Amino acid sequence: MRYQNWELSPSSQKARARLEEGGLPPLLSAVLAARGARTPQQAQAMLSPKNEPLHPPELLRDMDKAVARIALARRRGERAAVYGDYDVDGITSTCLLTDFLGRWGLDVVPYIPDRLEEGYGLNREAALHLAREGVSLVITVDCGITAVEEVAFAGELGMDVVVTDHHECKQRIPQAAAVVDPCRADCPYPFSGLAGVGVALKLALALTPPEEREAVLESCLDLAAVGTVADVMPMEGENRAIVARGLEILERTPRVGLRLLLREVGLEGRPLTTSLVGYTLAPRINAAGRMGRAALALELLLTRDPVRGEVLAAELCGLNRERQAIEGDIFQQCVQQLDRAPQQEAVLLAGDAWHQGVVGIVASRLSERYSCPAFMICLHEGLGKGSCRSWGGVNLFRLLESCGDLLEGFGGHALAAGFTVQEEKIPALAQRLRQAISRERRMEQAAAPPLVIDAAVRPEELTVDNVEALDRLEPCGQGCPRPVLALLGAQVTGLSQVGRGRHLKLRLEARGSTLEAIFFSADAQELGVSLGSRVDAAFSPQINEFRGIRTVQLQLIDLRPALTRAQWERAAFEKYRQGGNLSPAEARILLPTRTEFADLWRYLERQCLQAPVLEDSAPRIARGVARRSGRREGQIHVQLCLEVFQERGLISLKSRADQLQIQLHRPEHKIDLEASEILRRLRRWAEG
Repeated sequence: MRYQNWELSPSSQKARARLEEGGLPPLLSAVLAARGARTPQQAQAMLSPKNEPLHPPELLRDMDKAVARIALARRRGERAAVYGDYDVDGITSTCLLTDFLGRWGLDVVPYIPDRLEEGYGLNREAALHLAREGVSLVITVDCGITAVEEVAFAGELGMDVVVTDHHECKQRIPQAAAVVDPCRADCPYPFSGLAGVGVALKLALALTPPEEREAVLESCLDLAAVGTVADVMPMEGENRAIVARGLEILERTPRVGLRLLLREVGLEGRPLTTSLVGYTLAPRINAAGRMGRAALALELLLTRDPVRGEVLAAELCGLNRERQAIEGDIFQQCVQQLDRAPQQEAVLLAGDAWHQGVVGIVASRLSERYSCPAFMICLHEGLGKGSCRSWGGVNLFRLLESCGDLLEGFGGHALAAGFTVQEEKIPALAQRLRQAISRERRMEQAAAPPLVIDAAVRPEELTVDNVEALDRLEPCGQGCPRPVLALLGAQVTGLSQVGRGRHLKLRLEARGSTLEAIFFSADAQELGVSLGSRVDAAFSPQINEFRGIRTVQLQLIDLRPALTRAQWERAAFEKYRQGGNLSPAEARILLPTRTEFADLWRYLERQCLQAPVLEDSAPRIARGVARRSGRREGQIHVQLCLEVFQERGLISLKSRADQLQIQLHRPEHKIDLEASEILRRLRRWAEG
């Protein structure tokens, strides 16, 4: 198990039925009902993000200053540089704005720093180079918000800087000609979740007359979608509109290089989803930056030469394979080290032989494996460059900010960040980070985040058509996650490690059906699963196509030993006692029947003939009722029945440790148990 708790979303069976009656397929109806849709109209609103209007770009703080300075550069015939980052967001931002500004009439050149030689963001050497090349205006994309000294240095060289970024801001922001960042504390823009490429898109729109903006969107949204998905931005608000429409344009993109890359990875002509972009397309673009060759990806996205495009697309795929091999080796080294010496609160590892470009991915895998934030530091000549990934809602930017006195620099988001630290300060940094994480968790009394499951499903519902219909939820991501379903009580009938031992392939049988499943970055021993095991499987369904045959495959998220009915009842009862909202299935399993009430009352009457007050435990009472009635023993239902009796005035009930004291009352008139608030609440949950 990777998650200590699974949380089945409460959903309305009535709502699901209404959605199905409205023409929506069963699985899609189940997921939409779990996410709050009660009518077909509400469901359609959730399924049509591309029709949502975008906020006016002029709402961004300093956008007017950015537009004015760039327009001045065009009038003067100045040379400008678009300065980006080496990840997918930065590369697509650089390409989008370079392409747009060139067509707009500005003399513009792109610049992306070398990850291995220059590092992240604006730097002095790059500023000197651009000044020598005659650049008088630098426009940053996906970086710059923390470059206070570097922007000042550019000014000393005679260059103005327009900063466009989307990362979190420190207390000081650069003294630039304009600083456009929706995360600025003084920015009135209504949505702070834009990717760097989203902010670049807003700048392009702001430079365009309103009546021509639709054409700009049509020409830019393919890149905006790729960058937004790759940077794992929240898939809500206008990001959903950007990505939903951008994916449609991407399927028919006129960009030669991008089209050839889609062909190279087998996505040409296929309907595109966020998963395909995030796990297939984006890693190839990202590999260039991670391996210190971001210029290749930029050239691919900007090229109009199909021959050159084919070469570049193949080269990017080769770089990605190289990246995967290096990443796998480093990950295994880290796992072996952590197995020998486990770490608490956070994983923090440092090494001088690691490839700096891939440690961020390794940090992400380690955070998932060990369910805690992970920090990876590459050492070189006494200086460490670190990448970190969050877990459990820990805000990495704020965490690093609290350790600022130990760091040479830092920046990023709540969920992913980078930093620089002197080697001798790493032990103090590790201690400070762990203390801060521990303190934060105590303050919030935060347990490990549960795995939220949209719905439990039957095997017969997992048809190709039903699974394909789930694509209507796209775009998926943070804020609108891919559907997570559960298959309960399945038996493992096939088990093997694939992908050079990195992944686990399973065959599951349930209710007479057989389903194939894959669990990435997992092994059977780690999960405690073997042939014949009965398991509950949490998964996202997908379509697997092999030799023209399309079948449903379960992409597993977690496995746990299948709960018995008694265990399920106990878990639901504990949730009820703690004041949590129950799912319809949980409520139904707790609801006592009229027969159970009658059997328990007759048992209590017999026992109380011998003494006015019955002293006994709930388990013994349950066993006694079961012996007399010939029905299954149900301790949880006995406890609930007793609470209903007490609520309706039929008994007095006291408890001391495990012992119950029960005294029967003899009402003069008939008591309506259905008037019980306990039962009414359970029935409301059961009905959704």
